[in-house]
Amino acid sequence: MKVLIVEDDQFHASYLEDALVEALPEVTQIFHALNGEEGEKQARSARIEAVVMDLQMEHRNGIEAARTIWSERPHTRILFWSNYADEAYLRGISTTVPEDSAYGYVLKTASRDRLKLALRAVLVEGQIMVDREIHRLQRRASSPRNVLQDSEYEILLDLAIGLQDKLIAERRGMSLRTVQNRLLSLYDKLGVDTVTDEGLPLNKRVRALNRALMTRTINIDSLETAQREFERWLARRG
Repeated sequence: MKVLIVEDDQFHASYLEDALVEALPEVTQIFHALNGEEGEKQARSARIEAVVMDLQMEHRNGIEAARTIWSERPHTRILFWSNYADEAYLRGISTTVPEDSAYGYVLKTASRDRLKLALRAVLVEGQIMVDREIHRLQRRASSPRNVLQDSEYEILLDLAIGLQDKLIAERRGMSLRTVQNRLLSLYDKLGVDTVTDEGLPLNKRVRALNRALMTRTINIDSLETAQREFERWLARRG
């Protein structure tokens, strides 16, 4: 069994390699890539079917790299690991993973035993496994009433990269009224204030982005991905 580690920190890469050797006697070769772009190339050339993927990296983040790998080899099993339990990452993974593919998401702060359990569950047994600590942190950050629907989240990303309502409506195949209703729902769920304590008016769109960033509903990786997807849409539109 060949496993690819995609991790830009050498200490973490060595830690992962040791954990793989301990947990998976089935492993015959371990490859290492320093970023998502290099990981895509190695996964392709070595025909890798099991990957441990960092999420925050230069030269292509983990979700972008996983999207490419899955597009070429949809049955590849990928365990993501990160320092962060951002909602943006979970949403990015859930909208990228092919049907019936195995994946996992574990925090770098997880115990070694927990990591080894996740490695075996995802890479060998083909299970879907999201560390309970990630769910716990997300539950603390938001209530069910405030959870964004997928269509609301897409509009939030469009808002974040600067699109006006009419262009959002065209891109998402919605009426202008629907987009505006989704925006009102976004403002409500994100707890957007419309005035300061002194009664001064605030920009709703900017405040929505402020709240989304502060609550890690979106992050820099999700914005970079959204921008690239928008550019691809523009190319098709043109």
